[in-house]
Amino acid sequence: MYVLALIAVFLLAVLYEWCNHCRLIKRASRSPNVAVGLARTALHAIRVGLMYLTMLAVMSFNVGVLIVVILGHAVGFLLFGSAAVNESDVNGVTGEKRPDLPPVGC
Repeated sequence: MYVLALIAVFLLAVLYEWCNHCRLIKRASRSPNVAVGLARTALHAIRVGLMYLTMLAVMSFNVGVLIVVILGHAVGFLLFGSAAVNESDVNGVTGEKRPDLPPVGC
């Protein structure tokens, strides 16, 4: 059961990184669109929920859970946010492929 919990927490961290770097919403024009705003709001709510779930898992003060969360974020960033896997430039200089949501600020 403990291993299953570690796998679930790992997947939560990877999913959180995917939400940070995903490009699901198509921007058709520069004009404000209510559907795009609602989709961004829903994606933001999912991202914040995942962030709080991983924070609560770490607050269990279990070293195994802490290590799995760190590994999940690292693997998620490697898969979805780093230039090692993605073809676009990370700084947006060569390819203007921005994620749907702005970065989370503290």
